[in-house]
Amino acid sequence: QVQLIESGGGLVQAGGSLRLSCAVSGRTFSSNTMTWFRQAPGKERLFVAGIIWWGGTTTYADSVKGRFTISRDNAKNTVYLQMTNLEPEDTAIYYCAARYLGGVSRQPRDYDYWGQGTQVNVSS
Repeated sequence: QVQLIESGGGLVQAGGSLRLSCAVSGRTFSSNTMTWFRQAPGKERLFVAGIIWWGGTTTYADSVKGRFTISRDNAKNTVYLQMTNLEPEDTAIYYCAARYLGGVSRQPRDYDYWGQGTQVNVSS
């Protein structure tokens, strides 16, 4: 079993920055791919960024490319999402997800484990 715990959300003004963390515990070797999704009120859950744990290859949604950076610290079993130049449209609950087999997928149904989410609010 894999447990994911997100942290780092909060309220920030437009143009500001936040860093989200996703601590992975349990059977960490079971997680080949780690991905961040987000879900705004009344909207579907959308792909934000993903990373292959053991190679570091990253993939980004077009809406965040150049502003967000996903990274991982193998020693700490933690995945990060550094968010800069935040916009009000980035307001959402951000979820960390882990996938046992396969590369980065933009489909939530392809992921095996999920965190509880962390709220990000960006004011204009």
